[in-house]
Amino acid sequence: MTDSISDYLTRVRNAIGAKHRVVEVPASNLKKEITKILFDKGYILNYKFEENEKNQSIIKIALKYHPVTKLSAIRSLDRISSPGLRTYAGVSTMPKVLNGLGIAIISTSKGVMTDKEAKTQNVGGEVLCYVS
Repeated sequence: MTDSISDYLTRVRNAIGAKHRVVEVPASNLKKEITKILFDKGYILNYKFEENEKNQSIIKIALKYHPVTKLSAIRSLDRISSPGLRTYAGVSTMPKVLNGLGIAIISTSKGVMTDKEAKTQNVGGEVLCYVS
């Protein structure tokens, strides 16, 4: 597998489409940071980092749904920068997702953060994905 972030987003997207409550994803430091951002911004219900029997770490993500309409909190997950075509944004060209209602997850020199946090810290970086 060449693009683990794309695999992560696809697993979450497929779990939402199948109305699963929990999805398991192989862990990496970048995926852990993306998961923390999704939790902090209210897109997922909870998460847990675990080690399985083969000593590989996994992330268990509890997906968030509306109690009445059963719609997911995550409407769309779009991968922007890929290994074949990296996409970077400076502070002045920071993308807006749904006119500020969604978030863009940016990998900067100061760590993984949302587009709004990157603007306040005055750093640019690689645009990983859009979440709305």
